[in-house]
Amino acid sequence: MEKIRLIIMGAAGRDFHNFNTYFRDNPRYEVVAFTATQIPNIEGRQYPPELAGALYPKGIPIYPEADLSDLIRKHQIDQVVFSYSDVPHEYVMHKASLVTALGPDFRLMGGKATMLASTKPVVAVTAVRTGAGKSQTTRHVCDVLQQQGKKVVAVRHPMPYGDLVRQRVQRFATYADLDEHECTIEEREEYEPHIDRGVIVYAGVDYEAILREAEKEADVVVWDGGNNDMPFYKPDLWIVVADPHRPGHEMTYYPGETNLRAADVIVLNKLDTADYAGVRLIYQHIAEVNPQAIVVEAASPLFVDHPECIRGKRVLVVEDGPTLTHGEMAYGAGYVAAQRFGAAEIIDPRPYAVASITATYAKYPRTGQILPAMGYGHEQMRDLEVTINNTPCDLVVIGTPIDLTRVLNIEHPMERVRYELQVIGKPTLADILAERFV
Repeated sequence: MEKIRLIIMGAAGRDFHNFNTYFRDNPRYEVVAFTATQIPNIEGRQYPPELAGALYPKGIPIYPEADLSDLIRKHQIDQVVFSYSDVPHEYVMHKASLVTALGPDFRLMGGKATMLASTKPVVAVTAVRTGAGKSQTTRHVCDVLQQQGKKVVAVRHPMPYGDLVRQRVQRFATYADLDEHECTIEEREEYEPHIDRGVIVYAGVDYEAILREAEKEADVVVWDGGNNDMPFYKPDLWIVVADPHRPGHEMTYYPGETNLRAADVIVLNKLDTADYAGVRLIYQHIAEVNPQAIVVEAASPLFVDHPECIRGKRVLVVEDGPTLTHGEMAYGAGYVAAQRFGAAEIIDPRPYAVASITATYAKYPRTGQILPAMGYGHEQMRDLEVTINNTPCDLVVIGTPIDLTRVLNIEHPMERVRYELQVIGKPTLADILAERFV
């Protein structure tokens, strides 16, 4: 039988997982290439032969997504597999139209082909959009399970932006592990809060190998999702976070709508700062597509050590990068804290931005006067540091989940904004988890 020649469209995460679980050892297919987008500097690499398996002794090249049409024509591609997340439905169909106009089939892969089964119970936390509050929900779930006497291991959605062979299976238990693996800011934002709680984190590239290692240490595995992607592991309890700051997105973004439809539990977050109309619309959509789901209402209260230091100051606000970029939020917790605690002015950093930070503003103009904490490598971290220090301000208000001073030398005074999930009323996540796993 002639092999099906295909390209996997991705962003160094879901694409590798789909390959590993379905295509790597499948003789019916020949994966000719990956294409890459969303994340800076991830194209022009190779999926290495050490990970690609016996069918690919030379590895698989990774090209910019902009080359997709040329690759289809050059290699007589039969099928293109779309394998990244947090994009509008219309965007996905534009890609499908591009591909099918050139001849190949366009494919989306579901959980049946890509979710791995665990020997331990799995709680998966995903979201309808990046920035909905998925990380704080995951932390809350880990806290509850630990309080119930469970040994919890978190497995984080992949962010393999370095040496893929070295990153095949990564284990993080200490800050020294973060340094050893040369973690980016984006990785630290997800791993540090777990480490602070005594929760071991696994991540990497080969998620079956990762799962087998995590199972050795866990009573419960918690899948800590990325973007609005689906879980890589088959969940025993699937929790999905919805965001009333972006009402309607739960039905118009891929694969966030998939998550909403499949959820066992929907956490309706940020009720402390949301408009009632947005909350009502999400409830309407839940009733339409997943009326069996349990809805948990929650808030995301802010914690600032010295809020009085913000009052009357000219502040630079630094927020979580992915939330502002492909998450399309115009603000985050830092901005809310600056407004709430009386900042005199929010300084626009764009005139002082350099190099890759300038490029980020050009690509994502919605970020406006907020500085996204971009740090997908040492060079970009230095650009972020220079941009912060270049910006004339009295105070930097930092809304990222980590202490940026671990990786940056910030010359201005700072205040960190922390935020955690606060469940409102009944049922609680603690009640649901106790019922399922005690």
